[in-house]
Amino acid sequence: MAEPKVGRESPGVGVGVRILRYNNALENYEVLFGLRNGAHGAGTWSFPGGELDFGESFEECAIREVEEETGLEIKAGFILGVTNDVFLEENLHYTTVFVDAIYEGGEPIVREPEKCSGWEWYQKDTLPDNLFLPIRNFMAGGYGLFER
Repeated sequence: MAEPKVGRESPGVGVGVRILRYNNALENYEVLFGLRNGAHGAGTWSFPGGELDFGESFEECAIREVEEETGLEIKAGFILGVTNDVFLEENLHYTTVFVDAIYEGGEPIVREPEKCSGWEWYQKDTLPDNLFLPIRNFMAGGYGLFER
């Protein structure tokens, strides 16, 4: 008898939402990252986001996921880029679509503690080393985290 497969048969579609805010005191942009737990990529820092639901646009998914995970209200902007992400250890494969978000204000809260243990704003020179695979692939593809 064949061993059961871990993961899924075909790639899923994930949406990662880059939220930038301008910090007047520091005269610099900051990007929002959450520390993942309880899922693939546990222990790494990632943008808010999640899986695209059936019939949903990338922008609708971005707005929904950010509200569900952080409580923040955003306006979804343009698509920043797309990555092909294979998680070998978990036997998972995702196409991740990155969406720019227009920050409307407020502070993020942890609304799904089983998925994220905390939200932090990072500047370009203080990014954590342990970034989620799709973020690493995004940056390796020449996409900038802080460019608009």
